[in-house]
Amino acid sequence: SAVADVLRARGHVVHEAAPEDVTDLDGYDAVVLGSAVYTAHWMPAARDFAARLAGDLRRRHVWVFSSGLATQPAARANSPHELLALMQDVGALGHRAFAGRLLRSELAFAERAIIAGARAKEGDHRDFDAVRGWAQDIAEHLHAVAPRAAATA
Repeated sequence: SAVADVLRARGHVVHEAAPEDVTDLDGYDAVVLGSAVYTAHWMPAARDFAARLAGDLRRRHVWVFSSGLATQPAARANSPHELLALMQDVGALGHRAFAGRLLRSELAFAERAIIAGARAKEGDHRDFDAVRGWAQDIAEHLHAVAPRAAATA
């Protein structure tokens, strides 16, 4: 991922894993947790990860990000109360919302109908410069507090 690439380039040890594959955070000083936003909510696997490991996450440097439809800022696609509660539960240092990718050909009929109603614009709208810039901010923070911190993305 773009976040992991930046952190590695800045000298951090990075392990990328799907949320459902992570059983503990032993050996990690930082976590970057992200999710696509679907029907105004984070995906269940990311929400479950945050709930399951909230205590461990609060003892680490944590950042969260959301990726949503390009026709509306991803921050608006998140339920504000749900996202704020998740951030508080894990002790997140910050949240960033990014535009995502929408390919109707990958959606089921019902999903296409929902997307049509939302008037979402098809295509890849990810801004990797913005993602890399945010990752640079994370790397700078980690260098300031723990020069050889390990990170997971």
